[in-house]
Amino acid sequence: MDTIRIQLMDNFTVYINEQKEEHLVKKSRKGVSLMQYLMLNHGQPVPNYRLLATLWTDEGSTNPENALKTLVSRLRAILNQISPDFGNCIVADRGAYHWENLPGMTVDFFRIEAIFDELAGMRDESPERIALYEELLALYKGDLLQNAEQNEWALAQATSLHNKYMSAVYSYIELLKAADNHQDIVRVCRMALNVDNFDDRLHMELMTALINTNRTNEALVQYKHVTHLNYRYLGVQPSEDMQEFYKQIVRAGKTLEFSLEAIRNELRESGEQRGAFVCEYAVFKEIYNLQMRNLERLGSTMFLGVIMVGNPDDPTMDSIKQDNIMNGTLEILKNNLRKGDTITHFSPTIFALLLPTVNYTTGNMVMERVKQLFYKKYPNSNIPFNYRIGPLSSDMQPEK
Repeated sequence: MDTIRIQLMDNFTVYINEQKEEHLVKKSRKGVSLMQYLMLNHGQPVPNYRLLATLWTDEGSTNPENALKTLVSRLRAILNQISPDFGNCIVADRGAYHWENLPGMTVDFFRIEAIFDELAGMRDESPERIALYEELLALYKGDLLQNAEQNEWALAQATSLHNKYMSAVYSYIELLKAADNHQDIVRVCRMALNVDNFDDRLHMELMTALINTNRTNEALVQYKHVTHLNYRYLGVQPSEDMQEFYKQIVRAGKTLEFSLEAIRNELRESGEQRGAFVCEYAVFKEIYNLQMRNLERLGSTMFLGVIMVGNPDDPTMDSIKQDNIMNGTLEILKNNLRKGDTITHFSPTIFALLLPTVNYTTGNMVMERVKQLFYKKYPNSNIPFNYRIGPLSSDMQPEK
């Protein structure tokens, strides 16, 4: 007999003797949906009326029962062409059908659910428990049928399975932390982030493990990746916890020396940098708070500038074009503002600026000059460049 392996996680794929079957979906897309629906019902008989209501939602038929029988007959024939007796997996009941695995056949969805059941009864740090976590990571290539067609009926199960998966991953990470196994935490987090790239906890666990393995630069790259994800796809700043984590990364990258000469040299090197200071939003907030304290002490004023480039609701602005324009604008700002000015990327299309030694007149002159440089750099574009500038008075309270 052929060895048949069916993958329902991420993409729907059938492997015959570990060779990918390429033609099944093309031959019968509705037949594939029928296979998936029956498998997701764990071998329980599914009444014909439910199959009709699920698979023929937008289609009318003068004889729906006959349409279902024809579909089943054709699907069995296609499956038998792929592998002998494969069509026997679709079993007819009285007014219903169910799925039945052939001997030796494996379905990743079935095995994943079995792993969850086995893990639920384990609390120790046995090799068997670790082996189950590793098997789960290998099998869970993506959420259930997330790239399959006509899978709305699978969403509830996909969500439940995703939550169980994330819970298992968190438990595995805690187990690895207890053993100080930071190298494996890095690997596990990266595998899980392929499934859910927007999970803050996974990103922070990964960055912590990178710091603990003296890979601070990688942790910083990961932070910038998270920031980009939040800007690009969610249109928001990273969470407060994530912003605080940035400071930990920076601190971890510094070697503490109680040498006056070493500190003096470090400060001198920082002072040699030209142009405005560009920083992450977490640092920008700290600079803002420090400047506000100085304003309160000196009774002076600082100006906040905001620049919006492009229209966030413009469907013609693809992500690559937007990134290029924002990077170009940042270069203009960095090279044409003064050393005492501070810049941060506030959102996908917005920069925020702290301008400590300007007034309304000079502030607007600065912004107009930047605007002219922008349109000189992008002369034929119809991209809007808008700005606002206003004072931060000394009676404003800094953030705590």
